Amino acid sequence: MNVQIINGPNLNLLGVREKSVYGDKGFEEYLEQLRKRYTHITINYFQSNVEGEIINKLHEVGFTADGIVMNAGAYTHTSIAIADAIAAIKAPVIEVHISNVYKREEFRHKSLLAANCKGVIAGFGLDSYRLAIENLANG
Repeated sequence: MNVQIINGPNLNLLGVREKSVYGDKGFEEYLEQLRKRYTHITINYFQSNVEGEIINKLHEVGFTADGIVMNAGAYTHTSIAIADAIAAIKAPVIEVHISNVYKREEFRHKSLLAANCKGVIAGFGLDSYRLAIENLANG
């Protein structure tokens, strides 16, 4: 099984930014833990702060990956282009959020991506990624 994780803007600052919201662990450290836990799954990782690069990655892997775990960050609430890219590909996409977006600002309550995703997982910290991988692995 081949799973692609795609993180959007500012998620390169995990472990540094707003620790009360996002925790104090960097994503690379967490990714190592995921790879050790799921040795039977190839977990690829991509992060970009640039909307077009995220769309290009979706196009690149969206017809070959078995699933995509996507945290589009703020683009979740603003990017029709990323929503369209998700709709255009074959791989199932699970939208994830580290924080519970429904406990935050009103503008974070609306996802433009969710309707094109298999599902949405939010509010479980970095464990949201593991829950998404579990779902993809178990069909």
